Amino acid sequence: MAARAMWKGTLACGELEVPVKLYSAIEDRNIHFHLLHEEDLTRVEQRMVHPDTDETIPYSATRRGLQLSEKRFVMLEQEELEELEPDASREITLEAFLPEGEVDHGWYDRPYYLGPDGDTGEYFALAESLAATERQAIARWVMRGKRYVGTLIEQEGYLMLITLRHEGEVLNSAELSPPTGRELPAKERKLAEQLVEALEEKQFHPDAYHDTYREALEKLIAKKARGETIEVEERKAPAESGSLAKSLEASLKAMRRRSQ
Repeated sequence: MAARAMWKGTLACGELEVPVKLYSAIEDRNIHFHLLHEEDLTRVEQRMVHPDTDETIPYSATRRGLQLSEKRFVMLEQEELEELEPDASREITLEAFLPEGEVDHGWYDRPYYLGPDGDTGEYFALAESLAATERQAIARWVMRGKRYVGTLIEQEGYLMLITLRHEGEVLNSAELSPPTGRELPAKERKLAEQLVEALEEKQFHPDAYHDTYREALEKLIAKKARGETIEVEERKAPAESGSLAKSLEASLKAMRRRSQ
């Protein structure tokens, strides 16, 4: 099935305007269950209930408030919140071009593909220029009532737009407590380096990292749908770990046996 565009806009940089279509670059493959009543398997409903009276409260009778102290709230009206929403726009403004890789991946949030909408000449010219100059762009845009900042990169000849987290959301490693513990002996450091070298690969193979839990869950559902009896095996307690040196040596031996 061909991908369906979820939004249309225009990449704008100075006098350059490139019509584009936005596609999600990820897909939710999680299995979603219904919550059912045990006796008759009717789907149950979630409702807002007053904690003191057990009375069901309709959404129209609720208000938004931010608690400042035990009995003090700042109340906000829906009209006040709507006033803060940005004006609707279809323009993705490119504000700056940075060296490729300048934006740390810790800032990355959600990826989207950008496809051409109409004439493809300017679209592919922009993609090729990003690749040739090894640059990525910083972009701002408004989509569905929300402001976004992101980075535009070239990906296998196409454009990819990745939303970025805002300042203050990403913690700097300097804010973390420094690691403590004994100094690593030379032998253990050497064993760790050998383990890294033994696992070295030249290329990332995403097909090797599929969702084993989802696959097992799908098999379980298929068996139960066929009426098969399911036997649940008792979980074994994990073995106690020994010294770091012994663990590294055991890992190296196992890697060497698999490679023989």
